[in-house]
This record gives sequence, structure tokens and C-alpha cells, in this order.
Amino acid sequence: MDFVAWMIVASEIGFWVVIAAGLVTRYIFKRKKLGLFLLALTPVIDLILLVTTSVDLWNGSTATMAHAIAAIYIGVSVAFGKSMIEWADVRFQYYITKQGPRPEKLSGISHAKHYFKGWVRHVAAYVIGAAFLASMIFLIDDPIRTEALSSVLKLWTLVLGIDFLIAISHFIWPKK
Repeated sequence: MDFVAWMIVASEIGFWVVIAAGLVTRYIFKRKKLGLFLLALTPVIDLILLVTTSVDLWNGSTATMAHAIAAIYIGVSVAFGKSMIEWADVRFQYYITKQGPRPEKLSGISHAKHYFKGWVRHVAAYVIGAAFLASMIFLIDDPIRTEALSSVLKLWTLVLGIDFLIAISHFIWPKK
């Protein structure tokens, strides 16, 4: 596994460690401002990954699947980051501190709406990630060095379309 792939793994681990540290600080140690500060560090992790990937490509590396996944990771993290933190926050409050309402299990039309909102976030992630991929392809300006990026962009476009069909299917056949 190359350096960029390891950076993606480290970024994902770092993301959840920072969230866990923020929630523990906020609810266990009752330091709300420090907890908020730790939670606000999550974009810094994305920035580190973005810089690492960009420098690697700028220094002449051939783009790999890891470089493309880094762009996807950044898009997903930006688009879904807040909702993932909210998801973790609600569950931490309920299961760890035994406070707050039980996390709601959605069904029917409310589940369909929730899934569709997730698809809209997926579109936002796609726009951000695709912008990074397209920028890398444009700046490198070498189809051989950027073949992996183009392939992942095409695949992600297909996945986004399939996710749309799944989102619509929840309105047609609601979850019981």
C-alpha cells in the first residue's frame, strides 16, 4: 500500500478519534468549548489529506486509485461530516451518558425522505470530489498518469445514479 493510501486510513482513524475525543470531552468531562474545538478539528484532517495528495501528484507521481479515493474521501467528509458528527452525538448521549432521546428508527415515508436527503448529500460529495478529480486531471494534463482518476470518476457517476434509483425506490416501496 502506498503513502497516500496510508494517509487515507490515518485520516479516517483520525476523524473518528477526534470525534470520540470531542464527545468524551464535551459530555464526560463537561468541557463544552474544548469538546466543540475538538469536533471542529475534523476539517483539518481533510486539509492534511488534500495537501498530502496534491504534493504527491505535484512531485510527479502517477495517479493511483488511492489518489482518487482521497478525493472521494474529502468530498464525503465535507458533505456528510456534520451529519456524521450529529449521528455520533445522539448515540453517544443516549448509549454512553444515558441522556437524551433514544435514536429514532425510521420507516415508511420518513425513512424515504431521510434516505433522499442522504442522496442529496451524496450529490454534494460527488460535486466536491469530482471537482478535485477533474482539477487533478486538468493540472496533470497527462491522460496516462491520470487514467485511474478518470476511471474512478466514471464509476462514481454510475454509483450516484444507482443510489438515486435506490432513493426513489424507498418512496415506491417504503420500508416497513
